[in-house]
Amino acid sequence: MIDILRRNHVVDKPGTTDVPLLYAHGFGCNQDMWADIVPAFEGRHRQVLFDYVGSGRSDPAAFSVQRYRTLEGYAQDLLEVCEATGLTQDVVVVAHSVSCSIAMLAAIERPQWFRHLVLVGPNPCFVNDPPYIGGFERKDLLELLELLDRNYMGWADFLAPVVAGASEQTRSRLRESFCSTDPVMARTFAEATFFADNRADLPRVPTPCLILQHARDALAPLSVGEYMHAHLPHSTLQVLDVTGHCAHMSHPELVIEAIRRVLPT
Repeated sequence: MIDILRRNHVVDKPGTTDVPLLYAHGFGCNQDMWADIVPAFEGRHRQVLFDYVGSGRSDPAAFSVQRYRTLEGYAQDLLEVCEATGLTQDVVVVAHSVSCSIAMLAAIERPQWFRHLVLVGPNPCFVNDPPYIGGFERKDLLELLELLDRNYMGWADFLAPVVAGASEQTRSRLRESFCSTDPVMARTFAEATFFADNRADLPRVPTPCLILQHARDALAPLSVGEYMHAHLPHSTLQVLDVTGHCAHMSHPELVIEAIRRVLPT
């Protein structure tokens, strides 16, 4: 039997309420990216953090290109972590970037498990497909993957400031996370992330969603948040006055306030 808790380096913090929080990190990141959010809910809400296989301190022996070449493989990680920790009712998922799509896939598969999805910087399709503007031309993404293959450290140096925005501290934390990820596993996750197209899944998401859109975000333009709000049947759109793609790291107080609004009083 697979030890999911060890495989995904699950950290389970106890709480007194019946509404647990599950944190799902983005590409190139790990559960440590939530360090500025977790203390706000400690003691009151049970909080579960994990690393996708291939990220953070997960078990590298569990990695499979076949499983993790699509976002469905990462959605299975999320669902298996829920099952292993008994998170099968009233779960609030706080997801960043590509994990927003992963969380939506999980909610479609197990709608009865989830109470709310808090989506930080979501983008269901990073590739421009006019009139839809996802943020990147396909050729630019292919060049980014070629840079990853050719010069992994150079790729990390290029991508970190694009993701972080103006925050030097966030940029440093992201670069450290990028550089600590195995290049083969990072490339697999990168391809799954940047070439996924989950736009058709949006109307199928039964769970209420709070979309936290960054006002100035190179990876998810404002039009993406508006598109998602128009196509997610139970969604609220909140635009954060943030530059970059990581409000939970650069402006954690805004994300904490937003999470509190979807929790029972």
